[in-house]
Amino acid sequence: MKASDLFVAQLKEEGVEYIFGLPGEENLDLLESLRNSEIKLIITRHEQAAAFMAAAYGRLTGKPGVCFSTLGPGATNLVTGVAQAQLIGAPLISISGQKALIDNWQGRFQLVDVVRMMEPLCKKAVSITDPGMIPTVLRNAFKHAEAERPGAVHIELPEDVAGEETDAVIQKRSKIKIPCPDPEAVEMAASMIYEAKNPLIIVSSGANRKAVAEELGNFANRTGIYLVHTQMGKGVVPDDCPYSLFATGIHARDYVNCGIDGSDLIITVGYDIVEYPPYLWNGLLDKKIINIDFVESVPDRYFNPTVEVIGDISSSIRQLASRLPGKRKFAVFENTRTFIEEKINSPARKSYPPLPQAVVQSVRRVLGRQDIIALDNGIYKLWFSRLYKTYAPNTVLLDNALATMGAGFSAGLTAKLLHPERRVLAICGDGGFMMNCQELETAVRYRIPLVVLILNDNAFGFIKWKQKKMHFEDFALDYGNPDFVLFAESFGAAGLKVKETDDLTEVLEKAFSLNKVVVIECPIDYSVNYETFSVELGNLVCKF
Repeated sequence: MKASDLFVAQLKEEGVEYIFGLPGEENLDLLESLRNSEIKLIITRHEQAAAFMAAAYGRLTGKPGVCFSTLGPGATNLVTGVAQAQLIGAPLISISGQKALIDNWQGRFQLVDVVRMMEPLCKKAVSITDPGMIPTVLRNAFKHAEAERPGAVHIELPEDVAGEETDAVIQKRSKIKIPCPDPEAVEMAASMIYEAKNPLIIVSSGANRKAVAEELGNFANRTGIYLVHTQMGKGVVPDDCPYSLFATGIHARDYVNCGIDGSDLIITVGYDIVEYPPYLWNGLLDKKIINIDFVESVPDRYFNPTVEVIGDISSSIRQLASRLPGKRKFAVFENTRTFIEEKINSPARKSYPPLPQAVVQSVRRVLGRQDIIALDNGIYKLWFSRLYKTYAPNTVLLDNALATMGAGFSAGLTAKLLHPERRVLAICGDGGFMMNCQELETAVRYRIPLVVLILNDNAFGFIKWKQKKMHFEDFALDYGNPDFVLFAESFGAAGLKVKETDDLTEVLEKAFSLNKVVVIECPIDYSVNYETFSVELGNLVCKF
């Protein structure tokens, strides 16, 4: 069997259904093997977008997303997406081509040590130097990518190795059961929760899984203990659960801190310090901490758990619930929920361009409980994190770890590819959209009917707010943009622009009714950023 055929056969054994990438001459053997397989190939217009799409696949399915590139510049273009997958905890396999190991007639042309480049960015990076290694290397790669905490693994496949013959055979995929938690740790945690005056749960990205969501919802309803979601934990427990304190937003004191301040015990579930620094909720080092996770925590000055309940999170939550007495009442959290909900439900002031609060409310009216938004990175991400009620796991896709611009559009494409029955809306700033706008052609070519909402302020809005907050002069952050309607139409997509007489809700409804790729340009008024994030939150006083 040709080595590239074996490579693809092992991918199939691992359950791969999609592979995202951009080929080059060094991986034409792999491309030919993919042509003859059942794996669906999505060719993107930039390798970064391929990696972002694969990372989104990993997050949505729990199975490694797979992306590939050629050598040199193709591999360097994968880097940002690989780093994103690693930091957000999404299982991902990236594959790059390489020059021939033997008889490389091209010398150093395009030659980069890709394995050494990738090693600091992912869990493991390896080059296949013999076709007989392929089944074992891939089996190990998938195990590493899926093992808690999930992340990225990179594989290099040189062109002469890919074209060789081999008598190696595929390795069968094995099932791994995550261990149950230590009973003594569960007992200690239950005792701490029982003795605490105001225990509070922080739900993070590692808990954003269907089985965990069910157990946490049951736990909250049984015990009356409230939950705060991090940005990447949004939706684990639905926000219409009376014990949800919604989600964190800005990396500063926010509405939800009124509840956090009143807690004496924090229970972290699936928590990673990368996405919501513990300084923000334990700055005074006055909280006792229980950590519930699949793996032990990474030490931090502000995050030193008294007890760690390590093992299957669903089992840990279920066992804890069985050891706690009936439901308790927590006035400070009840008041916090009322306070935050009033802020969320407060009608946004009508204006043109619309305020970010109004945009959030319009999007929420149009989308159902299981529909998905994919957010790029910008100041609007904070508004959606804080104000967008969420009702199901993985229905808000965002990156609050690497927090890279340019990922939201690609994540939306993957979400729509996997869930054609749902409405999927990619929400991008004009800056982030332009970083990977070429993928409009990918969406049109594969007929992925994604709706993209571009919030246009003709500037890097987040940095403009921070610049003003630091009392610097307004400098270097404004730019021009294309006519996004004409831009979309030039790719064969539909283009719409929100005008002064339009209702954004109606424009969104129209876009979804077209059932094709649609780009909506919506001007936005960010004048409230400073008054909200700098003035209001800077002077926030909790009155309960």
